[in-house]
Amino acid sequence: MPTAVHYIPIFTTILALGFAVVLFRRYRERGRPHLLWWGIGMLTYAAGTITESLTTLTGWHEGVFRAWYITGALLGGAPLAQGTVYLLLPKRVAHRLTVALVTAVLTGAVLVVLSPLDYSLVEPHRLSGKVLVWHWVRYLSPFINLYALLFLVGGAVLSAVRYARRRETRHRALANVAIAAGGILPGIGGTFTRFGHVEVLYVTEFLGLLLIALGYRLSVGPGIERSASAVTPSSAPA
Repeated sequence: MPTAVHYIPIFTTILALGFAVVLFRRYRERGRPHLLWWGIGMLTYAAGTITESLTTLTGWHEGVFRAWYITGALLGGAPLAQGTVYLLLPKRVAHRLTVALVTAVLTGAVLVVLSPLDYSLVEPHRLSGKVLVWHWVRYLSPFINLYALLFLVGGAVLSAVRYARRRETRHRALANVAIAAGGILPGIGGTFTRFGHVEVLYVTEFLGLLLIALGYRLSVGPGIERSASAVTPSSAPA
């Protein structure tokens, strides 16, 4: 039977959808590609937690499971990381990395859809990749997640170091520390799911999203515009 922790994805979904609205509005105002990717990232984040919520409320279903694996294990933080790629790297390089990422995700998604399932391993209200008969498909997600970790967390850490050097941008250093921590947490939870502890993922997804939202709020909140004149063009507010 579901416990209280199984209902956490419902709140995560609501938060992610609300955050997506904020990001798309800012993209409409500024037209910068990293904001579009971050908005897409929040939608895929919400899609992953919606499947978790549905499993808690209605039980395990094959279609929901496959959608969960694609949106969670394969996509995960990848679109958010791609936003950071567009923010930090030349556009030509970002475009090439986009092609590589999309190709990897689409390949993995097709394999997840085609893989037979071992129904004897299904649990009524829990999701786990162990039901995939093609176990080797599960080896694709760590590479995509490593990409996400490198750019989402690594990019935030790099930005935090840069911003910490100047007093007028230290608030943005703190913002990037929060984003880095928020990016790490779901990855930790994902590791636990490989050992059958999917509930850890539910908690880390929620806490991670809270930290990412906090970091974004700190980076664009009151006081940012007053210090914008002292910030280099590459460090301009998002």
